[in-house]
Amino acid sequence: MWPQNASDWPGKFSGIKRVYREIVSHLSESEKVRIIVDPGGTQKRAEGFLREESTDLGNVEFYECPTDRSWIRDSGPFFVRDGSGGLSVLDFGFNGWAKYLDWENDDMIPGFVAETLHLDSETPAWVGKKIILEGGSIDVNGEGSLITTRQCLLSTDKQARNPSFGKNDYEAVFSEYFGTTNVLWLNGGIEGDDTNGHVDDICRFTGPSTVVLCLENSVEDPNYRPLRENLEILQDLELEDGGKIEIVPLPMPSPLFFDGERLPATYANFYVSNEKVLVPVYNDPKDCEALGVLSELFPKRYVVGIDCIDLVWGFGAIHCMTKEEPLR
Repeated sequence: MWPQNASDWPGKFSGIKRVYREIVSHLSESEKVRIIVDPGGTQKRAEGFLREESTDLGNVEFYECPTDRSWIRDSGPFFVRDGSGGLSVLDFGFNGWAKYLDWENDDMIPGFVAETLHLDSETPAWVGKKIILEGGSIDVNGEGSLITTRQCLLSTDKQARNPSFGKNDYEAVFSEYFGTTNVLWLNGGIEGDDTNGHVDDICRFTGPSTVVLCLENSVEDPNYRPLRENLEILQDLELEDGGKIEIVPLPMPSPLFFDGERLPATYANFYVSNEKVLVPVYNDPKDCEALGVLSELFPKRYVVGIDCIDLVWGFGAIHCMTKEEPLR
């Protein structure tokens, strides 16, 4: 979703579109990029801006729909297949991470996408209630295992998405709608994450049995203990077939702050495209180490670092602003 909410990046909004342009340019080399823009001339301005750096618009499509923010990972559709391979959309509820007041436009995005792409859509519900679920709160291995955090999904006093839900409820929902057979529960996320514990900032599957897990080496950093706790938890968990999880450490960059508030700077918020892996970097000595780790895990893809110092001021990065759509 093309950025239009300047309040998400106070003092930095003018540079955000340049980051988007770089990302769109990389992705459009190997896959179709579909961009949702606000009505009223936004598309024409976006096209002109993309052309300034010779972005090939032949692989870029625009669709007009009102939006609140740009984080389509969380508000956008979940694409799923049935037993015969048919593609459809799951329209989970979105409520601005149970924090922001402007979310009603974004809550309409899954339905808009399903209608635009002529796909069947289903609104997941459990015990008679529409389920709130953000894409950044889960990650899957494609074989039946799903990973998430207690902090995000089971919170009852801070940013509670589904206050009456327990672990059994979520596991039943994941089984019913995603076909998962195994849920891996980590504890919490990182400092500065205003989603209250999204897993895509700390741990990601890079293969059926492999995850990268962020670890902080400085014992004085507030992230040190919770990330080590997650390591201990993962070491005791198993995959859907009973196998052990291969855990690859991913470093953490030095802390970044805005107006005294810590930002969720992490290398785990990468996006896997058809030919590339786009990784947020922060002009930090750990950038090269993180890119090296991911290059070894994705040997058939080009691993590209994208400067996200400005982007992360909006409390999100590359994975947050993208949503993969399966080929039909």
